[in-house]
Amino acid sequence: MAENIAPGIAMLEVATVILGQKQVVHPVLIWDKQDAVLIDTGFPGQRQTLDEQISGAVGPEGPALTRILISHQDIDHIGSLPELISSRADRPIEVFASELEKPYVEGERRLLRLTAEAIDQAIRSLPDSLPEEARLRFRYALEHPPAAPVDSLLVPGSALPFGGGIDVIATPGHTPGHISFYHRPSQTLVAGDELTVANGQLQGPEHLPALDTETAKRSLAALAEYEIAAVVCYHGGLYRGDANRRIAELFR
Repeated sequence: MAENIAPGIAMLEVATVILGQKQVVHPVLIWDKQDAVLIDTGFPGQRQTLDEQISGAVGPEGPALTRILISHQDIDHIGSLPELISSRADRPIEVFASELEKPYVEGERRLLRLTAEAIDQAIRSLPDSLPEEARLRFRYALEHPPAAPVDSLLVPGSALPFGGGIDVIATPGHTPGHISFYHRPSQTLVAGDELTVANGQLQGPEHLPALDTETAKRSLAALAEYEIAAVVCYHGGLYRGDANRRIAELFR
């Protein structure tokens, strides 16, 4: 269900079961009178859940979803992007991603985590009792991840004029073009996979499998200039502690 953080911004919660384990992620919805903007789209097959939570957050008279911001290429962030776009053919949705992530989101390049070796390892990790047909479906899903056109580039250092202003922050490391966002009116950092929450505490990039952990740690410095009242981590959810102090600790 959606959790309101402040007027015009809500944290969504979508869950799925992968290899017998429940996975929960937290896209973010930002809206004003004209636009509803979704940051990341969950796993494949979660359009209905997202639609329901978006409608619940903005209310019956609220704006339609008009834009989707993609923090980075991982399948749990782009999973339902094609479904969301196709479900709103009457009013096109503008998709944003960074220049470095764009070819992966669009399917021109293989997702960096989904190497042939990684896919083989994932198949080997499946339980022996799983039917062969299910194994083949799982392999196909990994070898053919969702893809969708990117309409506009997210430029680090710029501000998007939606929802009262959303700053675009380059936080590379988890992936080369990973982007975090700062919602100015609510002073909310939407951290993507740059940070996570575990046992109620804000944790750094080493708690998620970054492609370049050292670069991800250095990216914490980009967050220091923001006065942060709340942090939404894609994995772990909402953190309302002294985020600036905690991020400084993690950077040191």
